[in-house]
Amino acid sequence: MQNTTSRISVYDSVTNKIISQLESGIAPWIKPWKSGQAGGADRNIVSKKEYSGVNRLILGMSGYSSPIWGSFKQWQELGGNVRKGEKGTQVVFYSQVTKGEIKPTDLNPDKSTYALLKSYYVFNLDQIDGLEISKPEPVISTFNPVPALDDRIIKTGAQISHGGGRAFYRPGTDSITLPARDLFLSESHYYATVLHELTHWSGAEHRLDRTKGKRFADTAYAFEELVAEMGAAFLCADYGIQGELQHADYIGNWLQCLKNDNKAIFNAAALAQKAADYINNLDALTNQAAA
Repeated sequence: MQNTTSRISVYDSVTNKIISQLESGIAPWIKPWKSGQAGGADRNIVSKKEYSGVNRLILGMSGYSSPIWGSFKQWQELGGNVRKGEKGTQVVFYSQVTKGEIKPTDLNPDKSTYALLKSYYVFNLDQIDGLEISKPEPVISTFNPVPALDDRIIKTGAQISHGGGRAFYRPGTDSITLPARDLFLSESHYYATVLHELTHWSGAEHRLDRTKGKRFADTAYAFEELVAEMGAAFLCADYGIQGELQHADYIGNWLQCLKNDNKAIFNAAALAQKAADYINNLDALTNQAAA
């Protein structure tokens, strides 16, 4: 089920839902997945592709425990049935559309195509009957390192040191400082903090070049913190780590950002996804060996 949707209505719909969640003290980009569940990121049952950007937020707010989604038709073709009364979750995507004609009033007469926001509905595995899909066995959570994530952090080549009682990224030295690992409540808290600071690190001028504000209450600064929170949450999902909200004191500023601009959460989610992809694809060790 697919339809072309007014950009404003989709922007407003998603933004209003997120504002409602934030006003309740909940960060919707932190999905309450079970620690140790393989493939924690939401993905499509047929393509196996993980949903990205703002769709991760939309699906994360759904409240379903399974990360597996599909359209009504996809579930039907697999032999499953959407239970009567179940409602789909609307996700969005951009489609390139060719202009039928160039009008004199067209602001971009040289461009024959433009991106049109469209939407369709997906259903979670929890809403499906008649189809058995094996789920990973729950793993008892213990305070242990996650080798795959440790390896990923090392491969970024980021300069990370441990010591003191604060976690921060310092642009002047292009370095990250964290408290000692054993000072964190759990490995989840530790990794969520590392990934938050790595997302900040990714925005440096010689990397993804995100603009940051300089004052604590500055809107741009709050927006960057929003990007860092979501970037960390996306990466936590990628590695099956239970994300933790690190900067609850920014909620008021985030709300102001979202209320002032209904595209802010879309932009922040896109930048967070870009940062997560950047971090996931870095391999400093290989690059150094090749140099």
